[in-house]
Amino acid sequence: MEDSPTEDFEHAEHAEHAVHLGDRRLILVSITIAMLAVLAATVGSLETIETAATLGAKNEAVLMQAKASDAWGFYQAMSMKKNLYAALSEAAIAKAPDFAAKSDRYAREQDEIRAQAKGYEAQVAAAQEKSEVHERRHYILTFAVTLLHIAIAVATIAIIMRGLLWPWRMSIGMGVAGTLAAAFAYFA
Repeated sequence: MEDSPTEDFEHAEHAEHAVHLGDRRLILVSITIAMLAVLAATVGSLETIETAATLGAKNEAVLMQAKASDAWGFYQAMSMKKNLYAALSEAAIAKAPDFAAKSDRYAREQDEIRAQAKGYEAQVAAAQEKSEVHERRHYILTFAVTLLHIAIAVATIAIIMRGLLWPWRMSIGMGVAGTLAAAFAYFA
């Protein structure tokens, strides 16, 4: 969630006006807004990190899938060569030992390639799983940062209303909910 570069200045301006008024409740609301803004910025940064991690893991999965596909293609090529030389060893009696040796060599190489392809496939599965974890965190953090931004807006209403307490209390509740949601992204 991209924030306006001047949004923090707007909150600071509201807080400055509240301090000049000298009302203790307005000062508390201003401090609350500042704390909520710091939390929102932190959670927003975590959301961005999770988005990048999601994309990185998805790219890793695609790369490993391409490598696995290449390895399976190479496996098939080795299989064709193995079968060709096995057939030649049966048909050409004079060169049968040479053809059989080549067929055996391709069979061994084929086993190595199969193991390599299966390894790539395991890496694909791991990268996809990692991507899903980051993506789930991203969605939870998006919700959390949205709650924190709404909490800031509601707290600002308390300043506009000259220290009315219900918007301030509501903003604290929403701020706590947003913070808990952000924690939930990593501990659930």
